[in-house]
Amino acid sequence: MKLPAKHNNYVSDHTLFIAELKAKNPGMEAGQQAGRALLWDKPPVSMDEQERQLSSAIKQQAYVYQNKN
Repeated sequence: MKLPAKHNNYVSDHTLFIAELKAKNPGMEAGQQAGRALLWDKPPVSMDEQERQLSSAIKQQAYVYQNKN
């Protein structure tokens, strides 16, 4: 959707807030990327390693909080 010409220079409050936050904390984006790499960006796992992990997993009972009687 294209906005009319009078709205071309509009910047939302959220965009201004993020730009101001990044200006105050220049290392914030690098920290976010490092955190993402730590938690999410994992190297691919080979099929043999996946099979080994699946075969070594301990089976969990259907309802975890139920006592075994």
